[in-house]
Amino acid sequence: MTEKEEQYLEQELSELLSLDSIQIMNKFVQHGHVSCLTHCTSVAVYSYIFTCKLGLKVNRRALIRGALLHDYFLYDWHDKDRGFRWHGFKHPNLALCNARKAFELSFKEADIIKKHMWPMTIIPPVCKESFIVCLIDKYCSTREVISGIKCKLLGAGV
Repeated sequence: MTEKEEQYLEQELSELLSLDSIQIMNKFVQHGHVSCLTHCTSVAVYSYIFTCKLGLKVNRRALIRGALLHDYFLYDWHDKDRGFRWHGFKHPNLALCNARKAFELSFKEADIIKKHMWPMTIIPPVCKESFIVCLIDKYCSTREVISGIKCKLLGAGV
């Protein structure tokens, strides 16, 4: 990435990460030991780097904001006793609803949030920003889950 691209990413992220309404995502675990905020930040950063490295023409602001808000569901999905079954299928709509209450979203940002679980959620992404975040989310999620498994195995002395 160029210095200008790095500065743009830092500026966009710092603006959002300074908000209490975003910091609340730190209270919820996403995968293994990774917080929802850390996961979403990783997806935003990797999505942005991916587009820069490939020279893709995208709405970078929408890409970063949509990626940062894609899991803005604001609950502990691991607690099955509280009715959070089918999280993988339901949370995109819940995240979109919460994000719309807290932020003004563009069409692309909303599509990113709503479609990031495709193909589990049947309707595919409409714009390339959504498709990119969908792919990068799966990459980051896989890394986080594997890291959690490694930690458990190493912690158990295996």
